[in-house]
Amino acid sequence: MDAQGSPYAALGGESMVRALVARFYVLMDILSEAAACRAVHPPSLVRAEEKLFEYLTGWLGGPPLYTEKYGHPRLRSRHFMAPIGAAEVEGWLLCFHQAWNEIVPPSPLANGILEKIDRLGWHMANRPAAAVPA
Repeated sequence: MDAQGSPYAALGGESMVRALVARFYVLMDILSEAAACRAVHPPSLVRAEEKLFEYLTGWLGGPPLYTEKYGHPRLRSRHFMAPIGAAEVEGWLLCFHQAWNEIVPPSPLANGILEKIDRLGWHMANRPAAAVPA
């Protein structure tokens, strides 16, 4: 599928991904339920915001910005230095879901992407006690 027929294009392209990521990191800073997730990030979220923008752009079928810059994402291994347990995953997903619901109009496509994001979020857990909820 080319970028024109991709979820990236269908959901609004660059402007949607930029708005989503910007809102996501604002929420991470202000929601107390995201404190554990925020704590594993550096004080400035500028670099994280740009990397998430680049990653999501390609993941959604847009230009492969992240892979062009950094190579294969290898998300799990790139995050091993951060302790990611249930509280961190839940905080991340809370911020993502809230930002997504504010920015992306509801649709079967949007719902399907959120399901994949949930699986991706739980895949990032690297503490033994963090398990995918039943």
